Amino acid sequence: MRIALDPTPLHHTHRFLEFPRVAAELGYEWIQLTPHVDFMPFFRFPRADRELLAATKKAAKDAGIGISSLLPVYRISSPEEHQREAAVRNFRRLIEIAVELDVRVINTEFSGRPERSEDSEAAFFRSMEELLPVIEREGLRVNIDPHPDDFVEEGHEAVRVIRALDTEHVGFVYVGSHTFHYGDDAPGIIAAAGERLGAAYAADSFDHRRSHGLRYISNPPGNAARVHQHLRMGDGDVDWAEYFDALRAVGFLDRPDALIVSNVFAEDEQWEAVSRYQRERIEEEISAAMSRR
Repeated sequence: MRIALDPTPLHHTHRFLEFPRVAAELGYEWIQLTPHVDFMPFFRFPRADRELLAATKKAAKDAGIGISSLLPVYRISSPEEHQREAAVRNFRRLIEIAVELDVRVINTEFSGRPERSEDSEAAFFRSMEELLPVIEREGLRVNIDPHPDDFVEEGHEAVRVIRALDTEHVGFVYVGSHTFHYGDDAPGIIAAAGERLGAAYAADSFDHRRSHGLRYISNPPGNAARVHQHLRMGDGDVDWAEYFDALRAVGFLDRPDALIVSNVFAEDEQWEAVSRYQRERIEEEISAAMSRR
């Protein structure tokens, strides 16, 4: 079991190469590298050269931290062909970076458009035709989150799309704070993913469907905005006992390669206390779930 820190809250207070040291000081043994202007910006070609990659490896080694995974966000499912082609080019370079860093896991998103679902799905499979041979050749695992405002947002349907690739090298990311956009069925979705579940994220969110859909009011009425949070565990509506019981039921908590990522973004003013709390809470939830075996 690996518990990793998503260092996004540090992006505006620390330099990129400081992230491993800070993660170690917070009690983590692993870190997931997320989009950063000096490394792999959102949607853009990765900025890391050989010198930065060597420095990143050294920073992690000096801190005693492992890099569990990379999290790029590229428009690999864009229905606009020029965007899709650029995303594939970016992803190929990201794969080279993962190999150089000896990172075997890439977590990402579909990154298509819900208003053009059919076109986005076609673009996704077209991209995977190009990327899968490289992913499989390098022995990597790519896990995909059906992020809110994507061409597939419902958890069961996302598992079906991933299953259609028919490869053990592509799996599912279950993001706790996306539970209510997935369809609020953590046990069912996690069970459906089974061995395809490659990573689980721990952050809380409010159920936007409550109060007859009026928990959040955005204008104009009826717009297509998706609302969710990445809160400290316990500050939202996610049922964490149910979540970790579901992870235990599919054997995820027994797997040495299992990855749980703390990805709280809404508490930057208290990032140090929240990050320590998250690690302790995740460990407590794992222990409690295993005791209910």
